[in-house]
Amino acid sequence: MRRLGQWGLCIVALAAPAGAQAQSVADFYKGKNVTVIVGYSAGGGYDLYARALSRHMGKHLPGNPNFIVQNLTGAGSLNAANNIYNVAAKDGTVFGTFGRGLAMEPLIGTARAQYDATKFTWLGSGTNEISLCATWHTSPVKTWQDALKTTFAVGGEGAGSDPDTYAAFVRNVFGVKLKLVTGYHGTSDIILAIERGEVDGRCGWSWSSIKSTRPTWIKEKKLNYLVHMSDVKAPELPHVPLVTDFANERQKRILRLVTSRQTMGRPFAAPPGVPADRAQALRRAFDATFKDPAFLAEAEKLKLEVNPVSGEDVAKLIAELYATPKDIVEEARAAIKP
Repeated sequence: MRRLGQWGLCIVALAAPAGAQAQSVADFYKGKNVTVIVGYSAGGGYDLYARALSRHMGKHLPGNPNFIVQNLTGAGSLNAANNIYNVAAKDGTVFGTFGRGLAMEPLIGTARAQYDATKFTWLGSGTNEISLCATWHTSPVKTWQDALKTTFAVGGEGAGSDPDTYAAFVRNVFGVKLKLVTGYHGTSDIILAIERGEVDGRCGWSWSSIKSTRPTWIKEKKLNYLVHMSDVKAPELPHVPLVTDFANERQKRILRLVTSRQTMGRPFAAPPGVPADRAQALRRAFDATFKDPAFLAEAEKLKLEVNPVSGEDVAKLIAELYATPKDIVEEARAAIKP
C-alpha cells in the first residue's frame, strides 16, 4: 500500500505543472484588457472581422479578459504590422490584423517591412479569400479585354497591400492599362473614392469584403468584375475569368507566390516572444471563437465569410513560401514593382 501511495504522489506531482500552467494563464488574463490592432480604417472588411472576433473571443480565453479594438492605419497596414512586431507588448495582451500580403513583404516587397514574418505568433485566419479586379459600373473598362486597351485608375493603400500588389502585377505582367492612385487608408476610403469618381475601381478586392460592406452593389449591379486574382472562382461569378487563364507556366509559378496570401485571407498575429502557454491559449481561443454559434450568427448577419485557417497552418504556409527558389522570388519582386 505504501508503494502504491508513492506512485499516486508521483502522478499528482507530474500532473501539477499542467494544471498550474493552465491556472497561470487564467490568472494572467483575469481583469486585463486585450488590444486588437486593426491596420485599416473602420468599416472595412478587416475591421469588421476584428470587431466581431473581439466581441466573442474573451469568453474562450482563460480569465475572460476584456477586448478593445484599436485602428492603426497607414502604409497599407504596414504601420500596424511593424507596431505589432516591434512595439506592442509581448505578453499576450496585444495582437492584430493587417494586410494578408504583408507576410510576404520581407521576401518580395519593401524594405520598410521591419519584421521577420516567420517569427510572428500567428493565431490564424478568419477565412481564405477570393479577390477580384473590379470597376464602377459607369467606367468604360468593363471587361479584362477593355483593361488591356483603355487606361483607367484604381485605388491603393500602400506597398504590400492587395490593391497595390495586384494592380502592379497585372500592369507589369499582362500590360493592363491601369494607373494606381495609392495612399487610401482602407477599403472604406477607396469605396468613397470610387463613388466620388476619383478612381474607377480596385484590384485585389476581396469578394467577402464586397459582400459584407456593399451587398446592395451586388444586387444593383454597380460593379464590373474584370478578373479573379486567384486560382478559384467565386461561385456567384462563374462568368468572370481567372488570371491564371492568361498566364504561362512560368507566370503561374510567380502567381502562386503572389496570390498564396489569400489562404490567410484575414490573418491575426501577436508579436514574437509571447510565452508559449499564452500563445497556445490565444490560438485555441481563436479557433473556438470561429466555432461559436453566437459568433457565427453575427458573422452571418454581417455577411462575413467564415472558413478559418489555424495559426499552425498559417505559420506552415509562410515557412514554405520563404523556401521558394531565389529566381522565382526575384521575378515575383519585379512583377509587383510599383
